[in-house]
Amino acid sequence: MTPITVLLADDQALLRSAFRVLVDSEPDMRVVGEAEDGARAVELARAVRPDVVLMDIRMPGTDGLAATRLISADPELADVHVVMLTTFEVDEYVVQSLRAGACGFLGKGAEPDELLNAIRVAAAGDALLSPAATRGLIASFLAQRPGPHDELPDAAAYSERLAALTVREREVLVQVAAGHSNDEIARRLAVSPLTVKTHVNRAMSKLGARDRAQLVVVAYESGLVRPRAQ
Repeated sequence: MTPITVLLADDQALLRSAFRVLVDSEPDMRVVGEAEDGARAVELARAVRPDVVLMDIRMPGTDGLAATRLISADPELADVHVVMLTTFEVDEYVVQSLRAGACGFLGKGAEPDELLNAIRVAAAGDALLSPAATRGLIASFLAQRPGPHDELPDAAAYSERLAALTVREREVLVQVAAGHSNDEIARRLAVSPLTVKTHVNRAMSKLGARDRAQLVVVAYESGLVRPRAQ
């Protein structure tokens, strides 16, 4: 079995060392590089093409958000999945991370098993967003005004892309934005999980979404799903 390759990007050498020991202790994954800042992370991502990048948000010089944007914008790195590491799970940069192209976020205080699971989830192309986060935190942040470096949503472009979705694909997209898993969506819509997966993949292709997390962003920014009042 080919191991999951991981790139570590954090300005704290001690933390990178701890992550390396943890990741390399697993038979199904290995660390292929370490970066002390965002610029180096992008450079290494292009050189080694890791499956997953564990990216700290706050780093000197090029920070994690800028580095994630560069990785996400590079078509040759389409298979590289970024998990953003935050000091606090409820972080003001969470939604900026998703807009930048990260597949999810993880608090630095997470348990070792949570971190390893996050790597596996990201490598599989799934969104690292808990249902609770998706229903509450993400909706709340997406309702806020975009940050200074965020691209503003193109309403016309969204409208055109949403029009390409079938009725069922729209239904599935709404369910994804609510934080439901494929199995949960299958039960709700009375279809098979494989059918749900097919609809999700087609929606991602039509909407230009890299992964499930980006589908959540599109669902809210397009207005297809409205954040609930908190």
